[in-house]
This record gives sequence, structure tokens and C-alpha cells, in this order.
Amino acid sequence: MNKDLLNILSNSNKDIDNQQLMDYLSGKLSDEQMHEIERSMADSEFLNDAVEGLQRIRNKKDMQSYVDELNAAMQKNLAKKKQRRLKRRLKEEPWGLLAVVLVILLCIVAYLVIRKFLVH
Repeated sequence: MNKDLLNILSNSNKDIDNQQLMDYLSGKLSDEQMHEIERSMADSEFLNDAVEGLQRIRNKKDMQSYVDELNAAMQKNLAKKKQRRLKRRLKEEPWGLLAVVLVILLCIVAYLVIRKFLVH
């Protein structure tokens, strides 16, 4: 089985192995193992939704193309978010630097003014 398909639930449920999930969908498990997965599905709404979604795919050969499409869309979305975050960071940095420089300059001017009035 393809590694991308096996990683569908990699972060969702540590109780169910991804290979076990794929075997469940293929009907390769014993009755006891199937009941165990069904109990886990009853406890986990996310797992239940994932299994239902995977069961709706009629042609199991198309599952890889769906996974590829989802991964491509996710990568594109993450790249957009990263670009926005980078643009925002670049826009914020000049103002912060300008504020620090202004505070330092004001401190120097205040020091010089106070020094001048105290000496005279």
C-alpha cells in the first residue's frame, strides 16, 4: 500500500494503525479486529468521518489521485500562508527599528539638554 495512503490518519488517532485502517476498508481483518476498529470509530468522531469518507471512494485506484490532489492543495495553501506571514513580518520590522532609533535619539537629546542646564 502507498505510504501517502498509510499516513492519512498519522496525527489523529494513536490507537489505530494506518495499515490496520486500510485493512479494515479492504475487509482483510478478522471479525474481532473489525469490531475493535468499529468501537474506536464510535469513540472518535474524526475517525468515524475519515472512515466514512474513505468508504465513499468507489474506485480504490482513484484514492491515490485524491491523496495527491489533497496534498497539492494543502501545500499550496501552506505556501500562501507562509508568504503572507513573511510579508507581514517584513512590513512590521522597519517600524520597530524606527521606534528603537527614535527612543535612543530622544534619550541622547534628553541627556544633553539635562547636562547643559545642570552645568550652567
